[in-house]
Formats: sequence, structure tokens, C-alpha cells
Amino acid sequence: MSITRGAKKAHRSSQRKREFNLRRKDKISRSVKSLKKLVASGNKKEAEAMMREVQSALDKAVKSKTLKKNTAVRKKSRLSKLVKKL
Repeated sequence: MSITRGAKKAHRSSQRKREFNLRRKDKISRSVKSLKKLVASGNKKEAEAMMREVQSALDKAVKSKTLKKNTAVRKKSRLSKLVKKL
């Protein structure tokens, strides 16, 4: 069976969306790692500033439907618990 024009267009579209979603998820994981490093070093002020950045990245991912809402809420909750321990 031949691949239709619509299928080719949908494939191109899904590739663009995949690249965008991977970029967004990568940003989240990098910011979470840096937050965990700050928590491990005991740097409270910088950790709180980074926490705001992480929350922003997670909220943007939810808005663009890259992550599900409850996943982002769970991650924010666990990270804020880490920061509050400092």
C-alpha cells in the first residue's frame, strides 16, 4: 500500500513535535539535576532560585502537553520537599 500525501505530512509534523518535546524534556532534566546538586551542596538561596526555574519549566511542559499535569505536580512536590529540608 502506498504512503499518502497526508501520511507524509503527518510524519513530518510528528518529527517536529518530537524534536520540540525532547528539547523541552532535556531542559527539565538538566535543571532538575542542577537543583539536586545545589541541594547536595547545601546552597539554600541558589536552590530556591533554581526551584522557581524548575517549576517554570515543568509548567511550560504541561502547557504544551509534553508532560502530564500530575507528573509535573509530583516532581514539583518532591523537589520542593528537598529544598525545604535545607
